[in-house]
Amino acid sequence: MTLQQLRYAVCIANEKSMNKAAAQLFITQPSLSSTIRDLENEIGLQIFLRSNRGIVITLEGEEFLGYARQMIEQYRQMEERFIQRERFKKKFSVSMQHYTFAVQAFIEMAKEFGMDDYEFAVRETKTYEVIENVRNQKSELGILYLNDFNSKALEKIFIDQELEFVDLFQCGIYVFVWKGNPLADKKEIDFEDLKKYPCLSFEQGNNNSFYLAEEVFSTYEYKQIIKANDRATMLNLMIGLNGYTLCSGIICEDLYNNEYRAIPLKTDDKMKIGYIKKKKMPLSILALKYIEELKKYEKNVL
Repeated sequence: MTLQQLRYAVCIANEKSMNKAAAQLFITQPSLSSTIRDLENEIGLQIFLRSNRGIVITLEGEEFLGYARQMIEQYRQMEERFIQRERFKKKFSVSMQHYTFAVQAFIEMAKEFGMDDYEFAVRETKTYEVIENVRNQKSELGILYLNDFNSKALEKIFIDQELEFVDLFQCGIYVFVWKGNPLADKKEIDFEDLKKYPCLSFEQGNNNSFYLAEEVFSTYEYKQIIKANDRATMLNLMIGLNGYTLCSGIICEDLYNNEYRAIPLKTDDKMKIGYIKKKKMPLSILALKYIEELKKYEKNVL
């Protein structure tokens, strides 16, 4: 197995096409296919499934490509450090469900380490992609929640993908609304109060299992529901249609400027906020600092 073979495999995965990858690598398509077949034969697993419609990465291939990307990046850093003698940046990436406190913790971590020596990435995305990004090592950590409803299903996924969930803190369920919503001044809200207003939920794409929903009570029969795919759209819907979503109750005033409210929902249900990581893989200094910043929000649990 050579570094060139690894680079070829990663290029195919990025381009999702043998022909496009061959053009990108300035080699012929038959030569590229032959190189990948040799690699697959050597490691004893199929990385790609080929068809007339293109290529599909196998489950084992995804795992292999995660390690391949890591090795290519390590080689690049060694080359810059010892051959090109250029200064290289350490990297840290995190994927998360749509939590403002997780973004704010990231901001605080980045401020402390500075941007000169480090390259950061933060991805607010769908639940399935949070899991996938950690599994294939695009992100070192993934921030999400577990509760009584989804924990068995997600924990099985974590085991299958060789991930582990680490609990940070537990919190109640809150209704998140714009300050102008008629419910904004209530001390507590029940489901009967919510029937007049549209429930806002983050779109989960093709992987729209109830267990992957970002909001709790995903199986509840809401009278009105609107799917959105980003936080800005959801906030606009809260203002324009008096919509609401269900959340952890942790509000970062620095990001929301006191324009929104989190009101307790009348329920005994709880949610555990935590992070996922690759099993047996030690965390970087950046990841440990980020977790330290996240833990500070336990005191903000309402």
